[in-house]
Amino acid sequence: MTNKQAQAQEDTYFRVLRLLKENPDLTQRELAEKLGVSVGSLNYCLKALIEKGWIKVQNFSHSKNKFGYVYILTPRGIAEKAALTSGFLKRKLAEYETIKAEIESLNLELQSKQ
Repeated sequence: MTNKQAQAQEDTYFRVLRLLKENPDLTQRELAEKLGVSVGSLNYCLKALIEKGWIKVQNFSHSKNKFGYVYILTPRGIAEKAALTSGFLKRKLAEYETIKAEIESLNLELQSKQ
């Protein structure tokens, strides 16, 4: 897996864990919509997170999910989410700085042509 693919996968894991921490009873369809991915892709991701031991699925009769499932972050999942948050934030700050520099460069270019 290339570095960009690994980062994209980490970002997806981070976003899924973040959403599940806030809303453990979201359906797979709702999660997929919020993430902008297909239900199949989300299902693949959830299975990977379950295999890693980062989340577990529990039956919950009061869930809005018609199947009555909730996705619970495990203690390991909470720790991994913290690590993923740190990496995600570092990448986004670096992207921000790159975009900010590009905007400044474009503004200077426009000003010099006026």
